[in-house]
Order: sequence, then structure tokens, then C-alpha cells
Amino acid sequence: MSRRCMITGKGVQSGNNVSHAINKTRRRFLPNLQTTSLQSDVLGEPVRLRLSTRALRTIESKGGLDAFLLGTPNRKLPEEARRIKRRIQKRAATAAA
Repeated sequence: MSRRCMITGKGVQSGNNVSHAINKTRRRFLPNLQTTSLQSDVLGEPVRLRLSTRALRTIESKGGLDAFLLGTPNRKLPEEARRIKRRIQKRAATAAA
């Protein structure tokens, strides 16, 4: 399982530990990823995602998973998020018909 957010694409960064004596050693900055289940109103089922805490806050401020995905252009979403968005759009189209 990769250390990458499924919505924002945020991943591992690298940098240096710098000691008091200015010795530099390489280190990794890991994103704060949480495995969560978000309820999709259109699908009527929970969707399991591995998200950064910043992505969770963004989704909640936009009004939920469905509103966030439908309001975000495809070019800004990773492939996993695009798949979920297509499922939501198909289900919404069949419900409207």
C-alpha cells in the first residue's frame, strides 16, 4: 500500500535532518494518512479511502464526498478518485431517469 492520499495525491517528501553542528542526514516526511469510510449519499454505501487529514477537512467543508468529487474537475483528481466519481455520476443518472 503506497503512502499517498487517494484524493489529493499528497505523498512522501524527503529532506534533511540538520543538527546543531550543521551535520545533514537524509530523512523522510510522511503524510498523515488515515484509512476512513466516508458515506456516499448517492451510492448509499460507505466508500473506504486512505486520505490525508487535510483531505478529510476539505471534503467535510465542501459538503461531503459526493459534493467534493462532483465539484472538482477530473484533471485535479487521481485515478482512484475519478473511478469513484464515475460510479457516483452513473448512479445519479439512473436515479434521475
